[in-house]
Amino acid sequence: MQLFWHRRDPRTRDNAGLAAAAEAGTVLPVFVHDADPFEAVSARQRAFALRHVKRLKARYRELGSDLIVRAGDPDEVLPALAGEYGSETVFYNEYYRPVRQSRRRAVDAALADAGVESEARTDAVLVDPGRLAERYANHGRFHDDWAGVPKADPYPEPEPDALADVRDETGVPEADTDVDLPGTGYEAARERFDEFLDYGIRSYADTRDDLARAVEAPTHAVSRMSPYLATGAIGIRETWADATDAFEAATGDARRNVDKYRDELSWREQMYHLLYYNPDLAVANYKSFPNPIAWREADGEFEAWRRGETGYPLVDAGMRQLNAEGYVHNRPRQVVASFLAKHLLIDWRRGARYFTEQLIDHDYASNHGAWQWTASTGTDSVDVRIFDPVAQMAKYDVDATFVKAYVPELRDVPAEKVVDWPTLSRDEREGLAPDYPHPIVDRDDGYERAQRVFEEALGKR
Repeated sequence: MQLFWHRRDPRTRDNAGLAAAAEAGTVLPVFVHDADPFEAVSARQRAFALRHVKRLKARYRELGSDLIVRAGDPDEVLPALAGEYGSETVFYNEYYRPVRQSRRRAVDAALADAGVESEARTDAVLVDPGRLAERYANHGRFHDDWAGVPKADPYPEPEPDALADVRDETGVPEADTDVDLPGTGYEAARERFDEFLDYGIRSYADTRDDLARAVEAPTHAVSRMSPYLATGAIGIRETWADATDAFEAATGDARRNVDKYRDELSWREQMYHLLYYNPDLAVANYKSFPNPIAWREADGEFEAWRRGETGYPLVDAGMRQLNAEGYVHNRPRQVVASFLAKHLLIDWRRGARYFTEQLIDHDYASNHGAWQWTASTGTDSVDVRIFDPVAQMAKYDVDATFVKAYVPELRDVPAEKVVDWPTLSRDEREGLAPDYPHPIVDRDDGYERAQRVFEEALGKR
């Protein structure tokens, strides 16, 4: 009998390790509730992930088997279960987050001591990062190499007779959350993606930054698949294969739109590549600076940013969406990150930690890789990229639809005034929306300070 250890992959379909275990013999599926990885993410994502596991257990029962649920350290639980059930090999999927790497090494050692084999499979990404070069100058060069590696087809769900005939009455732990969660389980992920394939992917490049559309049709403007990919509720090969089928079936402008979605999946792959070769991605700048960056403490400004009370409407709308939903659209996600790291000059790591505490779709690689890109400490080839929150709103939310959905103080203010809010006089702002805060930093002063500080850190001043 083979034992399969479910880690961050609560699904039976398109699961590389589970498919390998089923090919080797009868499979006993196991989930170990290991406190360390769960404590490092938000309570919101913890609740979301555990609900996926609960649905996974139900799926195994539908297949005539069951998910064995245990709590404790995997390096103690797994050898004991392998001995109890006479398992010859423990299969699992590989993940690159440092705490999961540490757990994997401890499990491998404990299993070896018990005389049990262990086998890992690449599951979280389409291309094993070890197959690619260690560093790339930009995303385009990464994409060229990555695109040249063949992508595996989705793995089939194991047949019922490949699964152990067991019953386990131990329930899946639950966790409280303060936000409404999306539907959970593979079926919910599949339903959401099918809807996007039907109504959104052929216009994706045109709508992905349209913030009014994001309010009116949130799962059509973009896929909103990030929570499901982050928790492993759906496989990346399945997602890629369906997007590729849509690309091959598309013609004309729809083909460009679909290809943009596939390109965004390649950005996700690059974030995992960064983490694979830089396990300290969450704590150390990827880019080397000859001089230290003069980050500011500015605790009061950081708290205003966290609350969505900076006096910059698009920044505040993004932060309030994050706080209320555990999700923030990618365009304001970039704007709020840039505002913190550039206009406020507050260390990107503080912002990344807050995102970790709040996001349902938190992905260790994507969160920290994207924060570094936006903070100009990561892979971006531009020395100092600064998102102007006023210009960004004028371009992507000119009617203030997104802002007014999350900032009620501004709902009665004309859209053009909301867009220009930080540039209005104090008296005009007080007359239009007395309950909404004034800007906590001058737009031009913040921009010029960031430019100066980063150029000094780069040794260009």
